[in-house]
Amino acid sequence: MATTSSKNMKGFYRQKKNTGGITKKASNRKTPKIAAALGSDVTQPTALISHGSPDLKDDYDDKESVLRQFDMNMAYGPCLGMSRLARWERATRLGLNPPEEIEGLLKGGKVQTGCLWDGRI
Repeated sequence: MATTSSKNMKGFYRQKKNTGGITKKASNRKTPKIAAALGSDVTQPTALISHGSPDLKDDYDDKESVLRQFDMNMAYGPCLGMSRLARWERATRLGLNPPEEIEGLLKGGKVQTGCLWDGRI
C-alpha cells in the first residue's frame, strides 16, 4: 500500500520548470587570482590604507588587549554607557567575580577608561 501512495504523491507534486521570468545576464567580471591577505593591497581600496598598514588594525598594547577581552566578556554585564571601572565595580557588587588584574590595570592609570564600543555605537 505504501508503494501506490508514493507513486501518487510523485504525480501530485510533479515539478515544472519555469521558463519565464527574470534571468541574469552573464557578467564580464574577472575574479582576482590572488587571494586577499593581511598586508596585501590587492583587494583593499587605498582609502583604507594609511601609513603602510590597513586602518582596520589598531595599535594597542597588552594591557589594552586584556581590557578589551574584559569588554567582550558578557558574563560581567553590558559595558555600554559606563566606564570600565564602574562596570568592574558593578560586577563585584553582583558577585560575578571579575578578575583582580582588571582592577589593577584600571586603578593604575594610563589606560582608556571607556569600553571598546564607546563612541563607536
